[in-house]
Amino acid sequence: MLESLNRFLGPIDDFMYYPLLIIILAAAGLYFTFRTRFAQIRLFGEACRLIMEKPAGEQKVSSFQALIVSTASRVGTGNIVGVSTAICLGGPGACFWMWLMCIIGAASAFIESTLAQIFKQKDKEGNCYGGPAYYIEHALHKPLIAAVFCVFLIATYAVGFNLLCSYNLQSTFEVYSFYHPTTTPVIIGLVLAVTVGYCILGGGKRIISMTEKIVPLMGILYVLISLIVIFAHITHIPAMFAEIFRDAFNFRAIFGGLSGSCMVYGIKRGLYSNEAGVGSAPNASASADVTHPAKQGLVQTVSVYIDTILLCTATALMCLCSGVSHSADVAGPAYVQNAISTVFGSVGPIFITVAMVLFAFTTLLGNLYYVTNALTYLNKKKIPSEKFMLGFHIVCIAVIFLGTLMPMDLAWTAADITMGGMTLINIPCCFLLSKHAIAALRDYEKQKKAGQNPVFRAKDIGLDPADLSFWK
Repeated sequence: MLESLNRFLGPIDDFMYYPLLIIILAAAGLYFTFRTRFAQIRLFGEACRLIMEKPAGEQKVSSFQALIVSTASRVGTGNIVGVSTAICLGGPGACFWMWLMCIIGAASAFIESTLAQIFKQKDKEGNCYGGPAYYIEHALHKPLIAAVFCVFLIATYAVGFNLLCSYNLQSTFEVYSFYHPTTTPVIIGLVLAVTVGYCILGGGKRIISMTEKIVPLMGILYVLISLIVIFAHITHIPAMFAEIFRDAFNFRAIFGGLSGSCMVYGIKRGLYSNEAGVGSAPNASASADVTHPAKQGLVQTVSVYIDTILLCTATALMCLCSGVSHSADVAGPAYVQNAISTVFGSVGPIFITVAMVLFAFTTLLGNLYYVTNALTYLNKKKIPSEKFMLGFHIVCIAVIFLGTLMPMDLAWTAADITMGGMTLINIPCCFLLSKHAIAALRDYEKQKKAGQNPVFRAKDIGLDPADLSFWK
């Protein structure tokens, strides 16, 4: 049954990413890049400075807090397994296309997060919230499209990403001698489902608090470990970069089998990892208390760079410079574990396993943050009843368990299709509304040039304050 489902979904996945999403992502990213005059590069220093800017109110969400929420959703198993899979199945050139789409995609991240800020809503306590569903409804006046976007978001974060996250976690245990292909995934699935279920059904607050503190430290440690491996094989670095660029521009091989090429895998895995343009990060961006929407838009470009340029690149370079072979047989955690073993021996795979456990756990919990927002929107802006949420969370727990039992191809395909659906709605909507985000950026730069701390006024970019919930 699973094989039949995979055969059915495979062609849909292939068509969705080529030609559809590759063209849309590249065209939109380049358009946003040129219209903002390369803001994601030109204003990188300003974006870093804005991260530490404090909110106006003591109880408000800061730019830094919103960045942490969106980065936490981006940083996960994809930074390890996604990159490894792209290299093993697509080739080393996938790294180049991943970097290119990161830089171009950062412009899309700026546009979507700035729009989320402009069209954010205010609750009874004065806190703000929003996201693509809200700017699609209030700016484009298309509530039906907004509702469809929410359905895809729920399918992505409650099903597609959770299936894949569970699969990725259990696959890290395949290198150990105790692993049994029939029983081990079931045991891991049960432990993971019970632990996550305990946390989302009201308990485990201490576990959540502890992992939220540990995961950022694990991310830093992961980069440091990667650097140690890279420097241990420093003589391989020139040949490694030569291999990346040679493979990236081997257009005969790329166009000979495009759906399985380094270009498509680089774009797929890069998008899965940094989510630029997907429409997830704007849900967190809208909650930030800033004086100007462009501030949060710029901050979100940093999140994309942290995910791809820092963490994904750490994985890619560590694997490629190690000299271990990359093939479909080791696609996933095994390739990374083999690479780290060249320096750290048997301790290396254990470190990757611990990192994957922590990344997977926080990703599974973080995914449900976005899902709750989407459910609230579909429920006429009201949080669903406790009985409904209980039933929904039980379904989510079952999905987490099932993910550990799925074959690799089906897990990735399910995540790719649901994420692609979100992107195919969000990017065109961002394109139609981009004039507002671009006008906001120009207004921001104009005020900065005048030596002011930019403060947003809707009328300054041609918007009627009466049409906005927050900026009056």
